[in-house]
Amino acid sequence: MTDTAMTGAPLMLFDSLTRATRPFTPIDPTMARVYSCGPTVYNFAHLGNLRAYIFTDTLRRALNWKGLPVNHVINITDVGHLTSDADEGDDKMEAAASRAGKTIWDIAAFYTQAFKADLSALNIRQPTLWSVATDHIQDMIGFARRIEEAGASYELDNGLYFDTSKVPDYGRLAGARGDADDVVARIAEVEGKRNAADFALWRKSAEGEQRQMEWLSPWGPGAPGWHLECSVMSMKYLGNQFDIHTGGIDHREIHHCNEIAQNQAFTGTENSGANFWMHNNFLVDRGGKMSKSKGGFATLTSVTDRGVHPLAYRMLCLSAHYRSELEFSPEALAAALTRLTRLVMAVGQLRAQAGEQAWMRIVAESTATRGASFAYQRSVIEDGLDRKARDILEKFDASLSDDLMVPQLLPLLEQALADRAIPADQRLRLVATMDLVLGLDLAALRRADLRMRPAEAAIGEDEIETLLTDRLAARAAKDFATSDRIRDALAARGVSVMDGPGEIAWDWAVQLS
Repeated sequence: MTDTAMTGAPLMLFDSLTRATRPFTPIDPTMARVYSCGPTVYNFAHLGNLRAYIFTDTLRRALNWKGLPVNHVINITDVGHLTSDADEGDDKMEAAASRAGKTIWDIAAFYTQAFKADLSALNIRQPTLWSVATDHIQDMIGFARRIEEAGASYELDNGLYFDTSKVPDYGRLAGARGDADDVVARIAEVEGKRNAADFALWRKSAEGEQRQMEWLSPWGPGAPGWHLECSVMSMKYLGNQFDIHTGGIDHREIHHCNEIAQNQAFTGTENSGANFWMHNNFLVDRGGKMSKSKGGFATLTSVTDRGVHPLAYRMLCLSAHYRSELEFSPEALAAALTRLTRLVMAVGQLRAQAGEQAWMRIVAESTATRGASFAYQRSVIEDGLDRKARDILEKFDASLSDDLMVPQLLPLLEQALADRAIPADQRLRLVATMDLVLGLDLAALRRADLRMRPAEAAIGEDEIETLLTDRLAARAAKDFATSDRIRDALAARGVSVMDGPGEIAWDWAVQLS
């Protein structure tokens, strides 16, 4: 193997386990290995859920930018997750199937595809491997057996439980430092558990119960505990110790603590399974605008249905550091859309200045290779940049290397676009290389792409064009009353009209109220 040296400033990442920012060095110098907790596919992903995958995609792009190929695994939880994250309530998959009158398999397939469609709309790169929980049941049984043989579990009438007293410093990731009461404040009591923090490795089906998803095991028919699958699949595909494990901050308190405990018992070591545990913070809705029951902005579809391009939500997420809370509001989403629109328009103006042939060459260079050749992509795109352009890139790299300080990257991109001292073709190259990290798809987006019809629009484009033709004729005849009446009628039906010299432009009015 040939070492892959990371380029630029040293990459510093925050590790939730040590609560410290420290240099990242991959275990294997030729490849970073990353595992991300995936969705439980019983419903559409919430906007808050999707923030986690924008963060993970940014991390992966940053590793590529620094010169490292990435082996990235995301799991699909189609079994074994209870109503809460704390081993209590009904199985989410069983409950969803019962409500819909469908099989769990149908529910899982539908929402898995919906989740993948959301990632695609957000320009999130596919992982190296999608790992599906139900494909690994025998692996999970074998993993639990090994924990049992190590003396770190015990059996109750309703399942096999992990004994958290058998591993050192349980709950350290949550900040409990061995104080189990802090870790398990949300965990329901189960009669017979040795410790309040103990959790299910295998949940037995109740006597006389016939579940849609259950398997035979040494402990009786049932299903695996939710925490088990991530330990099994991450270690199977990435090794007993890998580089980075990501997830939302809500996983830090219980799910990831339990993963670490399982990993330690399975390996017989104090290793956590990952060298870095990285968590993105919450998307906060203080105004109640994301309630599913109220028809708010709960999902990505609810955003696009209002005429907002999905990459505006990516832009919104990039505007805050991943470890900071991000406040959601219609106004913030509208501002993100405006910022994205200005970027797209600025790129369009630069394309016109540099010439389409120069632009197409840059696009070809920025999209010809992926993953392992990412560093090569950068070198090709950046070839021939002058000192001023390279100074901007060095600042970009320094901020990115400082624990993914992405909010500082966007002003640098805007500076690069606006700096007339840098030739147009070089500014386009700066945009192309920066967007390898930002993922705003600036090489492909056009202003027209951002014109998205709201789901409730009461008029079609053909009728709009007909009315605009009538309005142009009215203006030419100086019949301003008719011109204004047509404009107002279009506005009432969700169309914004923009007058220009000799033409009339229009756009869908984004419906954020």
